[in-house]
Amino acid sequence: EVQLVESGGGLAQAGGSLILSCAASGFSSDDYAMYWFRQAPGKEREGAGCISSYDGSTNFPDSVKGRFTISKDSGKKTMYLQMNMLKPEDTAVYYCAVPENVPLCGLGPEDMNYWGKGTLVTVSS
Repeated sequence: EVQLVESGGGLAQAGGSLILSCAASGFSSDDYAMYWFRQAPGKEREGAGCISSYDGSTNFPDSVKGRFTISKDSGKKTMYLQMNMLKPEDTAVYYCAVPENVPLCGLGPEDMNYWGKGTLVTVSS
């Protein structure tokens, strides 16, 4: 059974940093791309970044590009989202997600097969 468990959310000040973790089990994180999505109150879920299992490349939306980075520890089956220069508009529940048997980035939330329960990030101004 595929399971994804996020952790590391919390309260941060604008300009600060947080690191989120996504611990995976039930599949090889080397076979599937791993995604971060986020959903702010009253808004649709949107992408926050992705790491390809094909070549390890990462992909970010313009809203976080240059501020967020993704890394992965294959041995620990854990993906990390390093969030720097946080802004109040980064406040959201952050979800880890995986599309089954797809090693590439570029997919949307509707393409994900497995989701974590999310972790809340709140950025104060």
